[in-house]
Amino acid sequence: MDAAMQRRTLLSLAPLLLSPLVSRAEEVEISQWNGYERLDFKVDGRASFLIRPKTAAPGNPWIWRTEFFGHEPQADLALLAKGFHAAYIDVQNLYGSPVAIAAMEKFHAHLTVAYKLASRPVLEGFSRGGLFALNWAVAHPDQTACLYLDAPVCDFKSWPAGWGKGKGSPGDWERCRKVYNLPDDAAARAFMGNPVDQAAALAKAKIPILTVCGDADDVVPLAENSALLKERCAAHGLEVTLIAKPGVGHHPHSLKDPAPIVDFILKHWSALSGK
Repeated sequence: MDAAMQRRTLLSLAPLLLSPLVSRAEEVEISQWNGYERLDFKVDGRASFLIRPKTAAPGNPWIWRTEFFGHEPQADLALLAKGFHAAYIDVQNLYGSPVAIAAMEKFHAHLTVAYKLASRPVLEGFSRGGLFALNWAVAHPDQTACLYLDAPVCDFKSWPAGWGKGKGSPGDWERCRKVYNLPDDAAARAFMGNPVDQAAALAKAKIPILTVCGDADDVVPLAENSALLKERCAAHGLEVTLIAKPGVGHHPHSLKDPAPIVDFILKHWSALSGK
């Protein structure tokens, strides 16, 4: 078998047949990512991958980066070293819409059935990825361990619509409005299904949330997104942990030292798993 053939394998059909959400086994390409095994495959036609730790932690925990995988990966690398898997499915330009959540459901089913990963992943929402992570938690609180958000979009009226103090993005807004099946801006302004509108649901489910933001962000303004989410969650009894970086804009994401992020995730995973 040549080297190219050695990098490719087939998933066994047997475990996939247990899940109605995974259409069929897909070819898997094996490579490396920062010294860890990377498995690339497709779920329902969407490019996906899974990064495996050297030794999996008990319970097979995993982190699910909803957008921009590999950007400022210091927390991901620290968690991989502690036995977490890391995963991604390409749902770009779907902005956390119902179509995106449906695709994410199939991905979740695939990883929990074929790879026996924990049913409750840690979702990471960077920038627009916040819409995916938060909307997943609202739709599937029983399949959410905790949320690590980073300069997250919590309201599409702030970004990409740009109806607040942020810059907005006209092209993204046109795509976003369409995938939410909103016929015009008037319908979008009346829409009450953004994450900032779902504080009661997040609080009822007691979803632990950490959000790391620059307080000078002029793309996804803090006041219109994380700070507003924190305020509304607090009104329903849920304390959101907010780390505000003084004088920092939308970039750089994360923290140079990811210890506070890693500690938050480990704390809540341990509480959930009883470890």
